[in-house]
Amino acid sequence: MGRELSVAEQQRLAALFSEKIDAYLDAGSGEAHLADPRIAKITADALVHFDKVRYRLLAWCLMPNHVHVVFRPMQDHTLAGIVQAWKSYSAHHANGILGRSGEFWQREYYDHLVRDERDFGRIVRYVIENPRKAKLVNWPWVGVSS
Repeated sequence: MGRELSVAEQQRLAALFSEKIDAYLDAGSGEAHLADPRIAKITADALVHFDKVRYRLLAWCLMPNHVHVVFRPMQDHTLAGIVQAWKSYSAHHANGILGRSGEFWQREYYDHLVRDERDFGRIVRYVIENPRKAKLVNWPWVGVSS
């Protein structure tokens, strides 16, 4: 259009893009290594390992082909460092199970800054309801803080 997008247009574009990605992932597209309980357990263990030490884990969900995590980094720990530790540990062990090497996780990840209580509630609900939305019955790989 030859102009900068307005804030409302940027927000709408982000929402449409997010909805499209969510539909793609919920349809089971891509690799689904986390459907293997051995790999899901390794990944879940990685998420909870440093809870209350490096970060406060608030909600999480492993889907067959992606992961959602809501957490708050603790002092001196960064988002990038925490995510890298999860990915490195779980990739090393998952690749061992699969008898392969190389990249396991995508290099990039999507993050979202929680702006207020309403946003927090919406995000946590989305994370814990994602398996039901994707029609995964009795899916065990969901957690919320106590």
